[in-house]
Amino acid sequence: MTSGDKLEKRAMMSRIRKPGVDAPPPGEAVIEDRKTAAQAWFRRLRDDIRNAFEACEDAGGVLRDNLPPGRFEETPWERKNEDGSLGGGGVMSVMKGRVFEKVGVNISTVHGRFSERFAKEIPGAEEDPRFWASGISLVAHMQSPKVPAVHMNTRFIVTSRSWFGGGGDLNPPIPVDEDTADFHAAFKSACDAHDPAYHPMFKDWCDEYFYIPHRNRARGTGGIFYDYLDTGDWNDDFAFTQDVGRAFLDIYPKLVTRRMDEAWTDEDRETQLVYRGLYAEFNLLYDRGTRFGLMTGGNPEAILMSLPPEAKWP
Repeated sequence: MTSGDKLEKRAMMSRIRKPGVDAPPPGEAVIEDRKTAAQAWFRRLRDDIRNAFEACEDAGGVLRDNLPPGRFEETPWERKNEDGSLGGGGVMSVMKGRVFEKVGVNISTVHGRFSERFAKEIPGAEEDPRFWASGISLVAHMQSPKVPAVHMNTRFIVTSRSWFGGGGDLNPPIPVDEDTADFHAAFKSACDAHDPAYHPMFKDWCDEYFYIPHRNRARGTGGIFYDYLDTGDWNDDFAFTQDVGRAFLDIYPKLVTRRMDEAWTDEDRETQLVYRGLYAEFNLLYDRGTRFGLMTGGNPEAILMSLPPEAKWP
């Protein structure tokens, strides 16, 4: 089975209806209520994560050239459809500090119509090319090579169907088994609260997705990844997606504070910069979120926020 076949298998598995769930398709009013609830959650999670990261800036990082603690700067943006009508937008939140060399915590809500070519790739879009998508996307690149970089995003997408997707993965230039184990345990707890099958399935999906074929290696030390989550129980799917965000908010600041004031060497920094090159390669060549954002007319600065501020190729 090829990697692509495995990903499609995971996608199909995540669309399986829960036993006993056979609800009729939701009406337009219900869909609008769901959009409002999801959008509000992503905004609230953004705020909570920013507060936690700024608290890390206040607490540590003093080994880095005595830099002052960083603060997030917001940049709103608007999206226009091909006909010139407004198609939503979002807010970039970027901080450059003494702990976080560069971190972006972005939210967006966009709507419009898929191109005929792109619609063939999106569930439910061939029947009706209109779409609505809202989510949060986060990438943190750290000053210290001892602190793992990280990615997290969750989203709610509506075409003629609707589903949740997202996840998070740890990207340490210098892996530490304790950090990786704690990161995985946090997501396992969130998964197990909803379905014991989720964690093994979404962990494997993450390992397959965040793999760099031309380097024959994984991007990082894994986490979870899921997409097309539509079990028939929207409330539980939404609650699960919220728990994924809460799990990240709980564990990652702990990993940051655990490592942020450890000393590092020039050799450690070199390792970090070369590793960042791998991160950039994956995001530019393989990441579906990058492609989705660019193909739907998103803000390139917000989409490419994931790229590290500095990297090296040996």
